[in-house]
Amino acid sequence: MPHLRIDYTANLEATADMGALCKTLAATLVALRHDDGAPLFPVAGTRVMAWPAPHFAVADGQSDRAFIYLNLLVTPGRSAAMIQRAGDALLASCKAHLAAVFEAHAVGLTLQIDEGAPVYEGKHNNLPAHLTPA
Repeated sequence: MPHLRIDYTANLEATADMGALCKTLAATLVALRHDDGAPLFPVAGTRVMAWPAPHFAVADGQSDRAFIYLNLLVTPGRSAAMIQRAGDALLASCKAHLAAVFEAHAVGLTLQIDEGAPVYEGKHNNLPAHLTPA
């Protein structure tokens, strides 16, 4: 982990490059460091995925209103300051990537970070074997 899920209104498909946003936000998460320089999150555990909502009503319901919801799920063990650093970095990257979208549309953007220990977590993962060492 971290796993970042992005839900957004489908009316942003034409103006927001969500694939590029996913890559930008993944790079943001991977670049984060503890004060001692150690990675805040593991590269092999980083996931960023986005889904458009084809049916929506935002604010007053006009068709040009848009919304982006980011939900970051992390496992316990990081300080509140590190979580704040991650949230601030994600929001800054998102706002920079979407600056033109915010100029052209009425858009709401929310980032929520949830921390939780899984009740059950099954894994099968060969990603580390395919990554280039840093």
